[in-house]
Amino acid sequence: MGVFKLTSTRPIGSIISFFVLFKGFLLCIALTAAFAPDYDTSTSLFFQRNNPEPAVSAFSLAHRLTRWDGIYFVSAAQPNGLLYEQQWAFGPAGLPALVSLLARLCGRTGQGPLAFPSLEPLLAIVISHVSHLAAVLALYHLTLRLSRDVRLALLSSLLHIVSPAGLFLAAPYAESPFACLTLLGHLLAVRSYEASRKADLCLVGAGVVYGVSTLFRSNGLISGMLFAAEAMIAFISFLKTHKPSDIRRLCAAVTGGLFVAAGSIVPQYFAWRVYCGTVVLRPWCSRLIPSIYTFVQEEYWNVGFLRYWTPEQLPLFLLAAPVLYILIRSGAETIRKPSDVVALQEERLKPFVQVLAASQTALALLAITNYHVQIISRISSAYPVWYWWIAHSLIESDRRSTGRVISTFMIMYAGIQGGLFASFLPPA
Repeated sequence: MGVFKLTSTRPIGSIISFFVLFKGFLLCIALTAAFAPDYDTSTSLFFQRNNPEPAVSAFSLAHRLTRWDGIYFVSAAQPNGLLYEQQWAFGPAGLPALVSLLARLCGRTGQGPLAFPSLEPLLAIVISHVSHLAAVLALYHLTLRLSRDVRLALLSSLLHIVSPAGLFLAAPYAESPFACLTLLGHLLAVRSYEASRKADLCLVGAGVVYGVSTLFRSNGLISGMLFAAEAMIAFISFLKTHKPSDIRRLCAAVTGGLFVAAGSIVPQYFAWRVYCGTVVLRPWCSRLIPSIYTFVQEEYWNVGFLRYWTPEQLPLFLLAAPVLYILIRSGAETIRKPSDVVALQEERLKPFVQVLAASQTALALLAITNYHVQIISRISSAYPVWYWWIAHSLIESDRRSTGRVISTFMIMYAGIQGGLFASFLPPA
């Protein structure tokens, strides 16, 4: 661990320096990919459609990173960009709304000198980079609050930088801001375990932040597991002790959980007003739970329970298998013995870490049964337990070889995926 000895004296500076170096490495891969023809022309058509003269160069950063779902995110952020039903699958109240707000602050009106097609993509790229750095620093401080272990905090943060998500954390995607908000929510939630008058307020605040994260990615709803667990613990404790503090904790947990749910319900309400207040109703309007998100995922991307379990998707399951294995194994081990992965300062933090591990495991199982399984490499970036588990493996001598193999895999995967992504090649 010689490198660690050189960096642990100023961990924040080391994290930022490594972040800049690795992002530079990935962006160089993206720009180098410009010498190969695109597998798909959707990006070129997007820029040409919005502003044929002058065309955005195929060698530009905006062009190389606006791929796959990124086109949906940036098109929804443009003036009058939310035109099609399927765009509601990409959290229009999250990243597109933030990019649109920043574009207006920059003077974007849809016409004039700022009416060039790369503004929204470039703003989204900046948001992704800033959010990813903030997420990495949040993970560092979260780990310190839980364990006071600088080595674990530093290694976990460095591992997040080389996440298999790769260029998805630099492109116009919601992954970086979602990870940032989720980890900031965890920081607030940890403070709610401290013996202070603000503890319950911090729990509610965590719910607000998780709710905002759900505007960016629907799997933010999984964070609601924390509030369900806290509500159960507080309720059982009240039945035993009848303390007013347990009632306050219960109310805080329920309130926080409602904020998480609101992150999903509020956008659905606005979609319902758009599509279900007309004479011709869309099919999802008459469902028991009228969710446009669920409908468009089913209708346009065939997302649903076991729908991806077909022979032609087997290569994607094999591609996702390493990340799924790490998520499930690290989650299961942390649920059983959380202190073996994170040396907790206080015993009362144990349920919190166990819920985080359960959330991560639930995400992996949902990816196997319900999602397009290959997305697990990028949506897992918001979940800290597997980073702790790998970092712990790197620290412990009897598991160091496992940690080295996994960390090497992560760096290689991120690099290869970056080249494929920038060339508009699957997997996405």
